[in-house]
Amino acid sequence: MATALASVYTNLPVRSDTAMTGEITLTGLVLPIGGVKEKVLAARRAGVRRAILPKENQKDLRELPENARAEMEFIFAERVEDVLAAAIPDLSSRLTMPKAA
Repeated sequence: MATALASVYTNLPVRSDTAMTGEITLTGLVLPIGGVKEKVLAARRAGVRRAILPKENQKDLRELPENARAEMEFIFAERVEDVLAAAIPDLSSRLTMPKAA
């Protein structure tokens, strides 16, 4: 939802080759999620080869078949800024986001 709002606000498109899942806090932290294996495999079946996941879920990739891990690119995000930079390529040149203290 945050990525969609940023896209609408800036009039910049979100990458169409990228799946993403996760939750963010009001302070911008990306929280871990469940069901990583199922979500990644579903994205792969749909033809998506790039996924943005919470950094804390990096260990969950061990559950994926080796061929699925090899075919996909994974971006791990700790903060909403990481997600937006990976999902909306031209965003960083448009905005200056404040850093958390």
